[in-house]
Amino acid sequence: MDQLQIVLGALLVLALLAWYLSFSASRLDRLHHRVEGAVAALDAQLVRRAEAAVELATSGAVDPASGLLLADAASIALEVGEQADHVGATQHAVAPRLAGGDLPGQDHVSRERAESDLSQALRATLDQDVVAQLSADPVLAPLVDRLAAACHRVRLARRFLNGAVTDAARVRGKRVVRWARLAGRAEVPQTFEMDDDPPPALVD
Repeated sequence: MDQLQIVLGALLVLALLAWYLSFSASRLDRLHHRVEGAVAALDAQLVRRAEAAVELATSGAVDPASGLLLADAASIALEVGEQADHVGATQHAVAPRLAGGDLPGQDHVSRERAESDLSQALRATLDQDVVAQLSADPVLAPLVDRLAAACHRVRLARRFLNGAVTDAARVRGKRVVRWARLAGRAEVPQTFEMDDDPPPALVD
């Protein structure tokens, strides 16, 4: 009878362990998918911001020097974003991973730098007087509003992504996750670090 109790106890422990491992793996999978969604949302908002900046820069409403600066920064941001998307799609095709959508190494850093440069160009060209002049034009006012909304959504999307990455990293750091290798071959998600401060005139 004692041996039966020991066997039953051991089976119960193993069942609880299996349940806990399954629960942890499912949770980690959900967190990785949350990161994927957040990456896609941030990418969409960054593209919208850059497209609005290009449209404004080529509208003739800003002086030529400012227009050139803004168009150059926005075009580079779009180009780097397209390259990042291509690399990400290739990686998924060759080796799908739960943390997909995020880019490793230099591609990730280049995207952060390009988007930061665009933020700086926006602040350099869209001061209070320029924004007031553009907003007074019934044709250009909607473009200014669209750019302001995109800048705001970029900040929100980046905050959501970084929060999701932090949550995933915390779970991945648990001993049981590392011991059981529940993350599999999924790469560690990365936060997206950029200068996302909009021109003050767009948030007044």
